[in-house]
Amino acid sequence: MIEIRNLKKEYETVTPLKDVTVTINDGDVISIIGPSGTGKSTFIRCINMLEKPSSGRIIVDGEEITAKGTDIKKVRQKMGMVFQSFNLFGHLTVIENLMLAPMDILKKTRQEAYDTGMELLKRVGLAEKALSYPDELSGGQKQRVAIARTLAMDPDVILLDEPTSALDPTMVSEVQAVIRDLSKSGKTMLIVTHEMNFARAISNRVFYMDEGGIYEEGTPDEIFDSPQKELTRRFIKGLKIFEAVIDSRDYDFIGLGAELDRYLLKNDVTAALKYRIRLVIEELVQQIILPAYERPFIRVNAEYSPGDGACLIDVRYKGDRFDIHDSENDLSLAVLKGTAKEMAYDYHEEEAEPNHVKIGISL
Repeated sequence: MIEIRNLKKEYETVTPLKDVTVTINDGDVISIIGPSGTGKSTFIRCINMLEKPSSGRIIVDGEEITAKGTDIKKVRQKMGMVFQSFNLFGHLTVIENLMLAPMDILKKTRQEAYDTGMELLKRVGLAEKALSYPDELSGGQKQRVAIARTLAMDPDVILLDEPTSALDPTMVSEVQAVIRDLSKSGKTMLIVTHEMNFARAISNRVFYMDEGGIYEEGTPDEIFDSPQKELTRRFIKGLKIFEAVIDSRDYDFIGLGAELDRYLLKNDVTAALKYRIRLVIEELVQQIILPAYERPFIRVNAEYSPGDGACLIDVRYKGDRFDIHDSENDLSLAVLKGTAKEMAYDYHEEEAEPNHVKIGISL
């Protein structure tokens, strides 16, 4: 079991991990997902102390490995690490790469290390490459050798840092097949990956990382089918977000239109859908909501989903209850009803922006 308590890692200009507390159980296979720069690799590198935490505690099987005086080399014998870049020794053959650490650290005999290494090469489908050198292998083969080399130390925990990200797409499946087989072995595994289908297939837990920590966690079904938090939902659905806040009747709507056009162009939104999105925002915000308030505060979110070519306009605004369906602007209301696939209004008194309007648009 690995217990992580209030883990923090900060650099001079950025703090990727602010306060991470989580328990990893024996035999867990955990996929770690999230946008770039959210501390995923830093997190697993802290677990085996390749990165020294700024503060917090990491406890492995009852031993605090962050404590002063801990034998880090001994700790790392329990944890194998598979990197993006393979890190094989180019001057050694494949089997020599597998034999080196068991002989040097575990004090195995040459024959023991050789026998174990060959068994592992068979397991990853590369026994015939035992006497080859790394530069004679494809990227996928190198990564399979790197996994076998990690297994040669018989670690309790295996950490994989985006093991397929440096590979040609044609080689990804062969490495995933090895990891998928390994996930059934009962070893504890943490895998940083951007392959969502792969993460769903092999994991019993998923960590979505954002905002300096584990933003949401759950089973694969919970995270991929029913995420509970907004940033998780956006990431899983691949939503492209446009945001704007209108806080004055003199707001620069020409500038807003230009920003919206850039957003729509960047995300390859079709001309027909682009027209509908702009029309809905203009009619809803400028013609219906804005005139209803002397001091407006209107938050506009447009969420475009490339997968299904649909857009959700989510508008929230401060002030007394104002249901857009009660607007006296019959023309703008008719335009919205004729353009939107669905349109709903809710009022949440306890929120800072209690008026909610959601309008779905698709072709």
